[in-house]
Amino acid sequence: MEEIRCIGCGSLIQSDNIKDPGYVPSSKLNSEEDIVCRRCFRLKNYNEITPLSITKDDYFNIIGKIGNEDSLIVKIIDIFDIEGTLIPQISKLTNHNDMVVIANKLDLLPKSIKESKLHHHLNKMIRDNNLKPLKIFLMSAKKNKNIDMIMDEIMKLAGKRDIYIVGATNVGKSTFINSLLKSYAGSLEDVITVSSVAGTTLDLIKIPFGDHFIIDTPGLINDNQITHYLSQKGLKAVTPKKEIKPVTFQLKAEQTLFFGGLVRIDFVSGADTSFTCYTSEFLKIHRTKLENADELYSNHIGKLLAPPYADDTPIELVSHNFFSNSNNKQDIVLPGLGFVSFKGNVKIVVHTKKGTIPYLRDALI
Repeated sequence: MEEIRCIGCGSLIQSDNIKDPGYVPSSKLNSEEDIVCRRCFRLKNYNEITPLSITKDDYFNIIGKIGNEDSLIVKIIDIFDIEGTLIPQISKLTNHNDMVVIANKLDLLPKSIKESKLHHHLNKMIRDNNLKPLKIFLMSAKKNKNIDMIMDEIMKLAGKRDIYIVGATNVGKSTFINSLLKSYAGSLEDVITVSSVAGTTLDLIKIPFGDHFIIDTPGLINDNQITHYLSQKGLKAVTPKKEIKPVTFQLKAEQTLFFGGLVRIDFVSGADTSFTCYTSEFLKIHRTKLENADELYSNHIGKLLAPPYADDTPIELVSHNFFSNSNNKQDIVLPGLGFVSFKGNVKIVVHTKKGTIPYLRDALI
């Protein structure tokens, strides 16, 4: 029997076990249309989640096969978690094939931000991670911003080679491909299954595109992102849906900010400082005195300080110390949630879920 794969997630189609990836009833196997597995159908039409994901070993084995070909790698990263979604080992895994990098979710940044400044900042960060892309682009796959220009450039760089779309989970790979198919191939609706749930794409999905194949790949789960430990309800509360409106708090030493119950930032010492928060409009931020922070957390976690909710993985916060004496703005990056900008000679303690690590960088904005 000819091998058939789900057009939504790439799983091998089968009718033997309803719990395994790629299941469809046997009556659907003779359909002349592209076959979508039961999991993708229910995810798309009913938002019903069937948790499935690939292991890191599976991911690296799948991506490693790309190195056997002369192809163009299109690496998509999340502009809100640049370092966390870079995956520097991609270059080695794909045998150093030519690569372009696209920073997605530009639509979520304030419109006042200059793209030239972002591009300069990205270029430094990417090259500091030993990646040497042919080009670096900014886009919004959701809003189709810059996609036509990017695709023209990609087609020139690809020549006659196939194009592989790679990246971490939830950076927008499938959204990007669906936007291309709508713009260039006349598709009226999404072909690739898109979801905020990690692990939606489970294998390679090859799509004819002119003289090329565009190939969607599974996303690598970034264990450092807080979002991977949340339920669907929790995920909705931390995922921005529109341009972020930064919120600024003027803090005195020994004050604390809570981001729901997921992150706590203690401003331990320093002159009065502005902390500007770039997070989802749905994530509630609470300010309190440092001396009251432990009690507030103990009494209100999952209630006033939410998420987490009852269905989320229990959150145990672990502290990380940061000292800064820079006169330039810096960001505290909260992986998966956003970032907080400040400057000055300060001591800050950031509490995040055990197993996740915040980091400090030169300000993106």
